[in-house]
Amino acid sequence: MTLNFDLWVDRSHSDSVKWNKYNNQDVIPLWVADTDFTSPPQVIKELQQRVAEGVFGYGFTPPELIDLVVSRLANRYGWAIQPEWIVWLPGLVCGLNVAVRANVALHETSLMPMPIYPPFMQAAQSEGRQFTSVNVIEKQQRWAADFASAESQLDGSERLLMLCNPYNPGGTVYKREELLEQQEFARRHNLVVCSDEIHCDLILEPGQKHIPFASLNPDAEQRSITLLAPSKTFNLAGLGASMAIIPNPQLRRKFLETSKGIVPHVNILAYVAATAAYRDGDEWLSAQLDYLRGNRELVTSRINAMPGLRMLTPEGTYLGWIDASALPVQDPYRFFVEAGVGFSGGAEFGAPGFVRINLGCQRALLEKAMDRMEAALQTLER
Repeated sequence: MTLNFDLWVDRSHSDSVKWNKYNNQDVIPLWVADTDFTSPPQVIKELQQRVAEGVFGYGFTPPELIDLVVSRLANRYGWAIQPEWIVWLPGLVCGLNVAVRANVALHETSLMPMPIYPPFMQAAQSEGRQFTSVNVIEKQQRWAADFASAESQLDGSERLLMLCNPYNPGGTVYKREELLEQQEFARRHNLVVCSDEIHCDLILEPGQKHIPFASLNPDAEQRSITLLAPSKTFNLAGLGASMAIIPNPQLRRKFLETSKGIVPHVNILAYVAATAAYRDGDEWLSAQLDYLRGNRELVTSRINAMPGLRMLTPEGTYLGWIDASALPVQDPYRFFVEAGVGFSGGAEFGAPGFVRINLGCQRALLEKAMDRMEAALQTLER
């Protein structure tokens, strides 16, 4: 199979949210987390075959897909799950919202690392609920949640700990000892743990390995809701096939009851794409990871050479978290948009002095963005 991730796909005139945000502006979109790479060839082929049938009635989860998920988690991550633990969802964000509503009463609170992917905060604040932040700090050139300092903030109303591993936006792939610290914190405070692990297949750092929170030990397993999807791995976000894996039958029953009548079924084309991706997409995934590592090397090197900017090397995801707080500008996001580079603004994540970059695009586009950033920063020095 010949795979070319330098292949340019013009999305500027399509229905792409990413590219339409700056429609008719000379701004390179490096924000929302989808990539500009074509999905695995087998995914495209099987979608075309299914569309050719011409009938799109109600469908059910393919047994093959369930088997693929079970075997994939066992083979890649050493996590043995049962098929009945899987709850299929049309998107991961609705899983965050259901996890909150199923486990946190209106007078109770959630906990989460901050900064964090914005839908975490939105879910935790649904119907007037509250959340408490666990500060993320730099430890040995990595971003990590500081659970030790969080103890003094607790008041007993906490019911849910919301985690993100690999960490969005910082790119940290948590090590076993760090996960065990999180699990012990949850055990000590009797918290359900909702762990967003959607980027689990996107490990960029050699020697690093994703460890599912629920796989740590029996206690972690029984207090966990793990959210997964093939969408980031294989660029299928617009199709919407996600899952919650919930070993504890009581937690699973509450999750299903909360979902009833609100969360729609996964559409049939999403099931087709997910099945093809998990069955036949790993060669494509390996090639994509090699390409993303090259993008990571390019961007990390160039950004850290720019005055006023700093970016820790992301261990996973295709996202980078750029500290722009040293720049003499009021709004780093707006400054770079005016320079022709559209990042995600850090304020949305709870950190206004930062911006998030999406590395999932053609390298030539990243180089062009880096050139624009350098030129804009030179104007600040005059």
